[in-house]
Amino acid sequence: MSAEYLQELFGLDGQTAVVIGGAGVLGGALCRGLVRAGAHVIVADLTEESCAARVAELEKLGGKAGSCTVDVTSRESLENLLAATLKQTGRADILVNCAGVNFGSPFLEHPEEQWDRVMAINLKAVFQACQVFARHMVEAGGGAILNIGSVTSHLPLSRVFAYSASKAGVLNLTRNIAQEFGAKGVRVNAICPGFFPAEQNRRLLDQERIDNIMHGTPMQRFGEPEELVGAMLLLLSPVAGSFITGTHVNVDGGFTAAWF
Repeated sequence: MSAEYLQELFGLDGQTAVVIGGAGVLGGALCRGLVRAGAHVIVADLTEESCAARVAELEKLGGKAGSCTVDVTSRESLENLLAATLKQTGRADILVNCAGVNFGSPFLEHPEEQWDRVMAINLKAVFQACQVFARHMVEAGGGAILNIGSVTSHLPLSRVFAYSASKAGVLNLTRNIAQEFGAKGVRVNAICPGFFPAEQNRRLLDQERIDNIMHGTPMQRFGEPEELVGAMLLLLSPVAGSFITGTHVNVDGGFTAAWF
């Protein structure tokens, strides 16, 4: 298979991709994959320092990148992100919603304020970002949105009740938005990662839970962040993913399949 054909199939030359949560571990891998595919990446995260560090990394790879700080819980901030993206590149073809938080506790001890915080960042923010960017994409004649779900979009996982509920909501929201905008040129899909060495997993998982996860994962290991890139490019590519919307790809080492 020629490199030219692969670029034709999966390339994103000339497109602008906004990655919300792009300074994080998984978001960083997605940003690197996007610039390698030819996209101009706008890194959106909480602080100027974290965004600048990611932009510098992407530029060292030879990619085009810019940044904008964002508070995902604020619609005004998300609208400012869109405006800044259009000012920097003149377009906004792709949105990747990768920001997220987690909190673990027994159900009867789960604080209401933590439930609200997880829902605000993991679910409501996805709704608001999709609404802001989909409106622009419809007016521009098309675009692609990728939301990050989780294995917990499908399966219960003890001690992370708010996270699991929020990620189930993200998957359902993805399907509904895809149905709404399918005829208007905006495709909306999701990736559901399994267990990756992200910072929040390091905080939440003790050795016993890690052993249980490995036992339930057919591939018997954690994922590497770069292993999300292939699924992302399939779903975002206007060629390879041209007839794909309203679906999700599990990137979880077989964890979901082993439970169903």
